[in-house]
Amino acid sequence: MKRPIAGDIVKIGETTSFFPTVPEQTPPNPNIEPLTRTQILIAMGATAVVLLIAARLWLLFDPSITLLPLLWSFPTLLLGLGLGVAISLASSAIYQVWPAYRKSADFYLQLVIKPLALPDLIWLGLLPGMSEELLFRGVMLPAIGLTWFGLGISSVCFGVLHFSGSQHWSYVVWATVIGLVLGISAMTTGNLLVPILAHITTNLLSSYIWKFSN
Repeated sequence: MKRPIAGDIVKIGETTSFFPTVPEQTPPNPNIEPLTRTQILIAMGATAVVLLIAARLWLLFDPSITLLPLLWSFPTLLLGLGLGVAISLASSAIYQVWPAYRKSADFYLQLVIKPLALPDLIWLGLLPGMSEELLFRGVMLPAIGLTWFGLGISSVCFGVLHFSGSQHWSYVVWATVIGLVLGISAMTTGNLLVPILAHITTNLLSSYIWKFSN
């Protein structure tokens, strides 16, 4: 199951979210059965556990890795929240002008967000935001190197994580771009908390805005 990408602030049908969107109704995919609320919650929890275990095992096999610190401060909080909002706005704009991404985002929102209750969206924001950032920006990026090469490899891996079929390749591309942005924020600040806050913010914004709009 595809996990959320930071910034899927969109709307299906004839209504809108942050920006006016092109009215479009995505037909159901006959090859994928609709998921229940319980199935989605279990999948989210299991995926987070797998990613955390992968991060832990990587550290065990390579103890030389120096993790980026988690440094709490008010400016860090503002930076993380601001970056999350900026990513969300950019994703909403991309949704309007890129039909392939719009189709993939609509598919994800209908499949994952629709069956969840409003309190469930907190976990949708927290679990991927923390587990994915710990693995890709916390462990993989410093393990490969805090360089453009390490940034590129970790971002591509982050994008591939969101692959759910060749018809949704655009989702992988945009996830890779988001991975680059989050990775740059980690490298420039030296603080893992910034991408974590940004990731959680965009997930929460996208899911709650879509839920309330529907």
